Parts: sequence; structure tokens; C-alpha cells
Amino acid sequence: MDHPSLMDTVRTSSPTDAASFLRRGQLVAFPTETVYGLGADVFQPEAVESIFEAKGRPADNPLIVHLATLAQVPAVAAEVPTTANRLLEHFSPGPLTLILPKHPDVPSVVTAGLDTVGVRLPRHEAARAFLRACDTPVAAPSANRSGRPSPTTWEAVAEDLDGRIACILQGGRTEAGVESTVLDCTTDPPVVLRPGAVSVEALEGIVGAVRVGDSEGDEAAKSPGTRHRHYAPTARVHLIQEPAEVEQSAAVGYIGLSEPDRKAAFRDCHVVPDVETYARDLFHFFRECDRSGCTMIFAQTVPDDGLGRALNDRLRRAAAR
Repeated sequence: MDHPSLMDTVRTSSPTDAASFLRRGQLVAFPTETVYGLGADVFQPEAVESIFEAKGRPADNPLIVHLATLAQVPAVAAEVPTTANRLLEHFSPGPLTLILPKHPDVPSVVTAGLDTVGVRLPRHEAARAFLRACDTPVAAPSANRSGRPSPTTWEAVAEDLDGRIACILQGGRTEAGVESTVLDCTTDPPVVLRPGAVSVEALEGIVGAVRVGDSEGDEAAKSPGTRHRHYAPTARVHLIQEPAEVEQSAAVGYIGLSEPDRKAAFRDCHVVPDVETYARDLFHFFRECDRSGCTMIFAQTVPDDGLGRALNDRLRRAAAR
């Protein structure tokens, strides 16, 4: 399943046109406020299977189901606990994925055989228009080759998947740049399985106690982006706390909050003003470094709270070898 037949990938700015491909059982990449997703109709198992083929994605990595409205939740979830209802009311649409008991009609390929399903309602206007036009729940991981940095532009999608999928819905650069937060609502208290664009502190402000899960534990199997190598450029990523730790050479990139000495010595150097910009730019910068031929990227870690928790998670996973 590593070598799907190549096809002509259509580019369009029309959510309605893009949805017509998905309804025919084909794959469509579409923008969200986090990263670009690669969608298939949840209720067409063969189409969902082709997501794994196009991405080279392990079959034990579950997919998130994207919905246009809250009215679609009962079609994919067997029940919605009170806590989950409160979170849906407060954070939807937005970058929060809730793990809920799976509806029997959801094919097992979507959930990697688990009895739970991840659901979210994107906030991005083009995504919402696309999902309304699809008129069905849409299973969608990030629209990149498995293990690569998540795509924050349609051009990045084309780099990885051109010829492997039917259509790319063209949108601008994504807003958040890191994926949704994944929260397991089948436990008490709820457990953060993947930190993301909604902070732990924001969740606690709505439902009180929230536990941060062990990304290497058994519960991590319920969430994408936890157990397999993810988010990594071709260049090796080395994490630092201060720019003084950087080893400069002509093939080195740098990204961080603090400005390093001799910026001109780097092939690619990106100093960001705040954690929000860092998160938005990270995957885009990784891909720029790969295009320019960097062999090493030094990335500065940030305080491990708020959005910084998700950013550090992505940095650690990108640096893992």
C-alpha cells in the first residue's frame, strides 16, 4: 500500500467543487485553522483506507472526524458525556478534538479498531463551507506524508501528496500552525492525550481538573500524533535552551525566541516575537530548511505552559530519531 497509482490532483478554491470529489469516494486536502487536513467520507471505508495509502500512515493510528455542525455528533458518537457537552458548547467550532464513545456505524478503519472516536468542528471558514457541502462527517489526519512536518499551506500539501490525492482545496496559510488539542472525555477527569492549540489552562477554566496523559502510555493509542514519529523535517532537529548552544555552519538553520550571534552565518534563521508566532511558523520553517538544504536545525524550547506545552511537544517529536 506504499505506492498508490498517480493521478492528476485538482487545485480549486471552491469548497463545493472540492466536496464533489469527496462524495465520490476520493481524497481531498482542505485548510483548517490548525493545519491542512486530508479528508474522506467517514462512511466510505475504502476511501478512508486510501488515506493511509496516500500518506504511508500506520493503520494503528486513528483518524479525527471533522463535522460541520453539532447536529452531526450523534452520527459518529454513541454518547456525549456532560463534560464533553460543556466543552463542545464553549470551544466549538475550534481546535479541540474530543475522544468519545464510538457509534457502531463508524467503520473500524477510522478508529484503528478502537471503541472510541475523536471528533472536532473546525473554525476555519473554508473548512466549514467544505464540510457543509460534503454533507457527511469527514475523517481527516494532516495532509502530509506520514512523519513529515504538518502542512500549513496548500503548496506544502502539494509537495507531499501531489498525484496521490484527487483534490486540494486552496486556502491561505493556517492560523495556529499546530494541530488540535486531543482530550479524552471517556475518563474522569478528562485526559489531554495530545497538547495543541487549546491550552490545558483554558480547558481547566471550563471543566476544572484535567489530567495531562503520558504520551508513551497505553491511553495514547486513542490519539493521532502520539506514538509514531511525527513532525520531522529531513534535517536533524537539535533542541536548545539558549542560542549560545548553537554550533554555526553554512548548512545550519535556527528558530527561536532569542536572537543568536552572527545571524548571517545561518543558512536559514528565524527569530520570532512570541510563542504564538513560533507555533504558527514552525512547520513552515522546517519545510523551508529542507528546501534550502539545511542538514541541522537548532530549535529553542519555550516555557512549558499555555501554547508552549504544545510547541515543546512538537519540537521534542521532531527531534526524536
